[in-house]
Amino acid sequence: MVGLGKHRLFDEDVLVIGLGRFGAAAALEMDRLGYRVHAIESDGLLAERFSRKLTRVLAVDAADPAQLAEAKPGDFRIAVVGIGSSIEASLLTAGNLVDAGLPSIWAKAVSAEHARLLERIGVHHVIFPEAESGSRVAHLVNDRMQGYIEFEDGYAIVKMTPPQELIGFTLAETDIRKRYGVTVVGVKAPGEDFTHALPETKVGRHHIMIVSGPSKLIEQLAARP
Repeated sequence: MVGLGKHRLFDEDVLVIGLGRFGAAAALEMDRLGYRVHAIESDGLLAERFSRKLTRVLAVDAADPAQLAEAKPGDFRIAVVGIGSSIEASLLTAGNLVDAGLPSIWAKAVSAEHARLLERIGVHHVIFPEAESGSRVAHLVNDRMQGYIEFEDGYAIVKMTPPQELIGFTLAETDIRKRYGVTVVGVKAPGEDFTHALPETKVGRHHIMIVSGPSKLIEQLAARP
């Protein structure tokens, strides 16, 4: 299968349903990040186009529970529903994933009413593609990053939870800039004000960090357990 020998930052199987512009962008970016991307696309020609780019592509209708079952959705933790051409198909597909018990379902919404219905049936993250590009969502599904802004030169600023190896140590002790090539701009704890990071800043389990640097180096840090 494509990409199975590559170095993987995020060693996990994910499911993407719908390979239109949004879904394709999310799928290809997650593949680049190292996820094993399994996709479902009802358009056979479109499915064939991506069959050599992703781990597996099935040309079935995910709105039909029997056809969705071919992908074994219960085996996945994360799914992204990129269907936008049919609200009915989107809702049926999302409902099938909720029934399968996936703990992290992301779904594209094309209107406020569509978003409301997706939330009512149990979708965990509703995305408006005008605000959230597919490639940006690819960086957020791992649950470590809570915000991601990338600039044209490959530089990024992210909001993220700290890796285990930083917890309980000061930034000087972790030497994060030398080890990972990124800079911790500041930290924030629940109920407290944002504080700019200093060498003596100690990273706690409850902290959210604002980190800046080359996007590829930030991705490596976010992949740490």
